[in-house]
Amino acid sequence: MILSRLTVELAYMYYNPKTDKNSITLRPIKNTIHAATTDISQFLDPFIRPLFDIHAQSRPIIDDGHLLRQLEQYVRNGHLKSTTLFCTADITNLYTMLPYDESLEILEEFLREHHYEKVQGIPIRVILQLAHLVLKETAFVDGNKFYRQIIGGAMGSPFTLTLANIFMWKWEKMPFMRLIIFSYDHPRYIDDIFFTFNEPKAKIVAVIKKANEFHPNIKLEATIGSCVSFLDLLINNKNGILSIFVHYKPAVEPCVVPFVSDHPRHVFSNIIRVVRYSSILEIFEKERRSIQLMLLYNGYSSKIDTRFRKLLGNLISYSSVIPFIYNENQLLIIRNNLLPKLSRKERATHHGITDVRLNEKTNNHNTE
Repeated sequence: MILSRLTVELAYMYYNPKTDKNSITLRPIKNTIHAATTDISQFLDPFIRPLFDIHAQSRPIIDDGHLLRQLEQYVRNGHLKSTTLFCTADITNLYTMLPYDESLEILEEFLREHHYEKVQGIPIRVILQLAHLVLKETAFVDGNKFYRQIIGGAMGSPFTLTLANIFMWKWEKMPFMRLIIFSYDHPRYIDDIFFTFNEPKAKIVAVIKKANEFHPNIKLEATIGSCVSFLDLLINNKNGILSIFVHYKPAVEPCVVPFVSDHPRHVFSNIIRVVRYSSILEIFEKERRSIQLMLLYNGYSSKIDTRFRKLLGNLISYSSVIPFIYNENQLLIIRNNLLPKLSRKERATHHGITDVRLNEKTNNHNTE
């Protein structure tokens, strides 16, 4: 982590339009790629994030597929009723509103509560000093003026994400969270929370109100109903039957990049997402046709039809020549093949947890 004057750059602010909202506003983004504290953030995160993953495995949502498997298990356990309601709650501006001193205190509390005096040989005192630098020594330029950030962290900083999760770990321990009565624990995706509950709506509204009194910087914006969107899922409870769809934000243009340009990886996995997220054949067929039309419109070869057929045929049976999905049973077979498979993000999380546990066993053995 020795800094070089040749590579270190002062962080700077720029603004991107938030096109995923109906009223377009600007999102301030701080570029810290070559900032002086970036290497420290990248150094700390691999040590601390797996510890959080280990001790909070039952709550954080890794991605859509992870939540989808939890929902399927929720239904199999018989918890979904015709009266079950869903609640999604967004924590407003969590990253940029993290209080510095409290965040460092909570980080120390988290480590000591789980009996970490050292993390991979680094004393807690040193970890806190490094975290202090990441949080409090963040300067940037905006226009022709220099600024020093006094609250919150950069959204692109790896350690800011981990620190936000640990801050919410403390929030989840508060007494008011025990007032929530639902059939399984509340999963959370960083600053987005998902609840299921079989109690009157007024009760969860009261809990949300109580949660908003916890800290002046932590405020929830909640949506309650039998049909809610969360991440890329549209989750619907219709008379005790759970239906899952792909969720499209209303203001986002539904298009795929032209064939001649570079493609983000998620474009290639769109059809897999559609199969995993669509619990009804009619919805799957609608999504499949939509993807094909967008690809053709953007210059893809008509051979994509062959690729679709080959992929779906292999998922049903390795010897199958079935061209497309004709009934609910075939869709169920494909979903059952795809749903248990972990995403790249889930695999990375599990590998991080395994590595930490292996290191702990090795250290304990050496101590003995």
